[in-house]
Amino acid sequence: MINITDQNGIAVLAVNNPPVNTINAAVRAALFKALDQIGTPKALVLLCEGSTFFSGADIGEFSGPPQEVEYRRLFNAIENLPFPVVAAMHGTVMGGGLEIALASHYRVAAPGTRFGLPEVTLGIIPGAGGTQRMPRLIGVEKTLELVLGARPVDAARAIELGFLDQIVEGDLRAAAVAFASAKRAPRRTGELQATPASEEAVARFTAQARKQYRNQPAPLTAIKAIVAAATMPLAQGLEYETELANAAKATTESKALVHVFFAEREARRIPGIGPEVQARVVKSAAIVGAGTMGGGIAICFANAGIPVTVLDASREGLDRGLAAIEKTYASMVQRGRLAAADRAKRLALINGVLDYDSLKNADVVIEAVFEDPRLKKEIFARLDAMAKPGAILATNTSSLKLADIATALKDPSRLVGIHFFNPVPQLQLVEVVSGANTDPELAKKAAAFVRHIDKLPLPVKDSPGFLVNRVLGPYMQNAFRMLDEGVKPETVDAAMEEFGMPMGPAELADTVGLDICLAAGKALARPLPGRRAGDPGSRAEQDVPQVLANQVALGHLGRKTGRGIYRYENGRAVKGRPDAYERALIEALIEPYLAEAKAVLAEGIVADADLIDAGLIFGTGFAPFRGGPLHHLDSTPK
Repeated sequence: MINITDQNGIAVLAVNNPPVNTINAAVRAALFKALDQIGTPKALVLLCEGSTFFSGADIGEFSGPPQEVEYRRLFNAIENLPFPVVAAMHGTVMGGGLEIALASHYRVAAPGTRFGLPEVTLGIIPGAGGTQRMPRLIGVEKTLELVLGARPVDAARAIELGFLDQIVEGDLRAAAVAFASAKRAPRRTGELQATPASEEAVARFTAQARKQYRNQPAPLTAIKAIVAAATMPLAQGLEYETELANAAKATTESKALVHVFFAEREARRIPGIGPEVQARVVKSAAIVGAGTMGGGIAICFANAGIPVTVLDASREGLDRGLAAIEKTYASMVQRGRLAAADRAKRLALINGVLDYDSLKNADVVIEAVFEDPRLKKEIFARLDAMAKPGAILATNTSSLKLADIATALKDPSRLVGIHFFNPVPQLQLVEVVSGANTDPELAKKAAAFVRHIDKLPLPVKDSPGFLVNRVLGPYMQNAFRMLDEGVKPETVDAAMEEFGMPMGPAELADTVGLDICLAAGKALARPLPGRRAGDPGSRAEQDVPQVLANQVALGHLGRKTGRGIYRYENGRAVKGRPDAYERALIEALIEPYLAEAKAVLAEGIVADADLIDAGLIFGTGFAPFRGGPLHHLDSTPK
């Protein structure tokens, strides 16, 4: 696990704990032993073998006894060595990995290395010295920016911030040894004085944390710890950090966020589509329908470097769809998220056509038209006649049964559901739907392909609405019923945003499209198998919400038309003030959502509760700090 070598009087301590060099108990024990054995070299270089420097602490230990005291002992031992210590970093250096580097006297990194302290996203704070040593290197204000932002920074930014000494080219070990050879004495971080932040800056970051991390205490706790670095000596500050870190770990929010971390990890390791299951080689793809979903899927394929042909029934629709794609890429360039040259390369991969014959050589064809079962069957009848043998034929339906659509194919086993969510480029979740006749191996290959294009595949059974829309349906129906009864949309949205949803149901409907919501509501408003009309959650045929029907009749379809439940200016909803409301409104709004999530589990639509929690967090934005709907139900006092 640890190899110590001598290079002209410079000790090189190399750690190898694959796959990502987490600082688990075995590594900590080995490091303590190595420090006892190392003697008195001119200097010490600390590095890791493999793909990355220490990637962080072992999150699996979070549910056990606190380990902060052991981390503090180890990192203090490194900092107090009587000779220079150089951390030589590469890969992704996060959390505890960065904290061990801060305890070193000097820090160098290979180009492309990324650094971060993302602990607040898990409901905790940096607990191994990060809140105390980082401010001593870069000041309190920059540390607040780094910790609350919770996003990795590259090596160039690390130099600018001031916690990285040098970016080294070529062989990292050799460059670090050369760097260490020039150092004559330690430069202990703990002996530096942290530059305090002004009261105004602290107030600004506090307001930002309350807004960005609604209902989450960890960011506010992190602010307290970081600000204290400017007023306490290191030893006292580390004790205070440990006290706050252990308190943060004990919160309901932290336990929920750690649950989400493992639930997502499970979702990426679904049985049957592990690393051994390879994606079909896709040299070209095709999409039928150039609307919002079709255009988003085309962008997703082009981003993955896959040439894609987009077919639409009319020149007008095709031109409108291609223009929307160009607008999306232009916006990415304008916001600095994409280089202009990359925009041109990706646009060159997207080709618009009006004839089905242009799709005959595609390796995967995804239908992404409006939720009209007759139209979908017509499309698949045409695809069945001309698609090449072995091509994946997939529907992006959000609510219709695959078994019904597959009747248009001579071989129904060829059809699989690959259901993306809008906006496609941003949302990770993709439901991979197996119909009654879908070839199981095809479903696995489709899921592997989804993973190949950097999405999160969630296998679901063929049931109306699958997982996400199955759960959203009653939730949205309930919210619109309240709007029909006179509750203001601003009030409904404010209540759900307080609960932790990224947006309320009225604005969500506008974002999805009121016409799509209306069609999906009609498709889902039927009793489910084994459930009678009138049973709780049966979704028996109901009256269409009048607010929804009226807006659609007027052509007010939401954000895409500039008006729906709300009016939109520059892409933003123009809202009035919500009325005052009680906790009872929040509970009444979320109850159908929670009930339907339980029903999905009971009916086996998704394999287990953790996958449902992950799917609904990534598919609907369910408050991550509540751990997903089923975790929330289990952890809420009855």
